[in-house]
Amino acid sequence: MSEYNEKIPDTKELEKELSEFLSKRFGGSVTLAAPIIMPQPDAADEAESVKKEKKTIRFDLKPQDLVDYLDQYIVRQTDAKAALATKICTHFNRIKHIQEAPDEFSEMVGVIKNNVLMLGPTGVGKTYMIRLIAKRIGVPFVKGDATKFSETGYVGGDVEDLVRDLVREADGDIERAQYGIIYIDEIDKIASGQNFIGADVSRTGVQRALLKPMEETDVDLKVPHDPVSMLQELDRFRKTGKQESSRINTKHILFIMSGAFSGLEKIISKRLSAQKIGFGASITSPVRENDILAQVKSEDLVRFGFESEFVGRLPVRTVFERLSENDLLSILKNPNNPIILGKKLDFAAYDIRIAFQADALSILARRAFDENTGARGLVSAVENALMPFEQALPSSSVSRFAVTGEVINHPQASLEKILQNTRNAENDRIFEDLVAEEHRRIEAYIRDNRKTFSGKYSLELTDDRISLVADAYCEKVTDIDNVFGRFKSYYEETKAIELYFIKNHGINIVFEESAIDAVIERCIKTRQTPKASCQTLSADFEHGLKLVREKTGRTRFFITRQALEKPDAYIADLLKQSTDLPVLPPQPDNLPEC
Repeated sequence: MSEYNEKIPDTKELEKELSEFLSKRFGGSVTLAAPIIMPQPDAADEAESVKKEKKTIRFDLKPQDLVDYLDQYIVRQTDAKAALATKICTHFNRIKHIQEAPDEFSEMVGVIKNNVLMLGPTGVGKTYMIRLIAKRIGVPFVKGDATKFSETGYVGGDVEDLVRDLVREADGDIERAQYGIIYIDEIDKIASGQNFIGADVSRTGVQRALLKPMEETDVDLKVPHDPVSMLQELDRFRKTGKQESSRINTKHILFIMSGAFSGLEKIISKRLSAQKIGFGASITSPVRENDILAQVKSEDLVRFGFESEFVGRLPVRTVFERLSENDLLSILKNPNNPIILGKKLDFAAYDIRIAFQADALSILARRAFDENTGARGLVSAVENALMPFEQALPSSSVSRFAVTGEVINHPQASLEKILQNTRNAENDRIFEDLVAEEHRRIEAYIRDNRKTFSGKYSLELTDDRISLVADAYCEKVTDIDNVFGRFKSYYEETKAIELYFIKNHGINIVFEESAIDAVIERCIKTRQTPKASCQTLSADFEHGLKLVREKTGRTRFFITRQALEKPDAYIADLLKQSTDLPVLPPQPDNLPEC
């Protein structure tokens, strides 16, 4: 902690430093005028009472819920998903449990946090997974790069800046920021050199600077000699009449580190080989890098160049697997993958729809695998293959682009063919076939995850509804979660039409599920909302249903898909049913009393 954080300057010191800063910055044209301070005890007391009111964390996810969510986005990495989901859910559920019974746990000390160390090659989804988790559980999240710490040589400020960034991500809400996640990538880069002689300050110093925040410490949110921080402090003093130190405690902030750890497998292999010397020793040894990394121990990390205290604060370790060619192909076929969605968006910016053939995706996956950079290779493979088309097609009249295996293997010939005949019926047929192929792929994906989607969005996913969701996905460039979110919104808006009819017309209509699907289908095709469709429904049904009500006294009507498609026939059938009712004989006036 810097010496400037030990003492909070009083008002006069703040004003003096600010005056000097403004004088140097603007000369004599700007001066600081300090008004008479009139403390407002009532406001201060109110602020103090608000501050003392602790916010409790709201968290109810179970590990399997988080695993199911990650399965929608992350290919493979089964063990990593299970470990991270389990420990992160346990971390936040434990905080919630302690907050609900604070007296019971008030005397507990030395509680160890589930800080995580992730090991694995580049491009396997480490950062992507943590971002997904932070988004799903709804906590503030910041990402830092360990290489920046070692480059600056300033071992304290950068580490604490991550905590301050967490508060900014929480929109200044310190209480919420105290339950955030700090993710530091390329942590292997701050391991001290194994052949380094002398004090490696830029590396071991950063490790030591991380020790307290990873466990528990208070970080001052004011940066020493920062004019903005000084102005904020002066403004706070003028409002409350008090000088307060804004700090954030890191007790519940979860730290997650990751790195490729190139060379660590040699250290582990050497230890394993040494253990196998002697009679009865097995001559077999792990051959895969992933198998070796999975057997990592603290002593291996210490030999790699980490301080033992630093290693001890990362009790949870998980290893990510290297991705195969089939894994890369699965990523491209995943409806949530940002690579294909991003490329669709690129062409949509020029009003060009693009569809990918399965053979084309296989070729792209093979090229990415040859680059040996994991999922990152997919980005360059897709960009390199489609760059000529992205340059030329926007200047043509082409509005549909079918990416086939031929297009990927022979881009120049394919481009010339497309430009020579922009209105080709054969190209249109191929494009429609690819859209149908994608539609089937999306349907299969939703069926495989039917239970997850049904539970998450409280929807009954019939086969017709699955097909409708796939229609919406193919119609617009977005991921499957956004499609389900829009579908659920349309569903609720359609149900709200029932309330509109009873409130405005005194008629109780009930949409059957097939009718709701018909309204949503119409919204997807016309890009209108159910609220816009409500006017059409009122025009189709208001007068007729009121007429039926007058003739029969009936006030409740079930609306089917057929009723929406042919409202006149539906009303006529109701009226016919009213005329077919049996007529009761007149009753005598002098009925005996009961």
